[in-house]
Amino acid sequence: METTTQQRKATVQCPSCGRLNRVDLARAAHRPRCGHCKQPIALDRPLHLSDAAFDRVVADSPVPVLVDFYADWCGPCKMMAPILDQVAAQRMGNVLVAKVDTDANPMVSQRFGIRSIPTLIVFRGGREVARELGALPAPRLNALLDSAIR
Repeated sequence: METTTQQRKATVQCPSCGRLNRVDLARAAHRPRCGHCKQPIALDRPLHLSDAAFDRVVADSPVPVLVDFYADWCGPCKMMAPILDQVAAQRMGNVLVAKVDTDANPMVSQRFGIRSIPTLIVFRGGREVARELGALPAPRLNALLDSAIR
């Protein structure tokens, strides 16, 4: 039983202070709080990741991680925001949805060859398993996740 609980814990970055926290995904609806600043960590919406936290969050996740590589000035990226919010809320605890601002985090963007935004990458076990370029409607995004989970 201890192994099962441990497998459902993920490392996530606090949106307020940037510290990394271990959260129990089975209790995601209970709004975990940051161990440092005590602010809530909402897992029903995309998490913002930095260059420094990216590898740890993606590698430590027991569930698939959908990462949206975006920029604030990008029109199609803005169109994707409500769709990503919806997917994060619907799949909370079973998928982590994250965002990486390519302007603010050039190292991870360069490492994954991001040349077009939005670029959506699904990671599983720390490895890329699926990629799509451009804005996607919700059904296609869910299909991408479903194919990566199998």
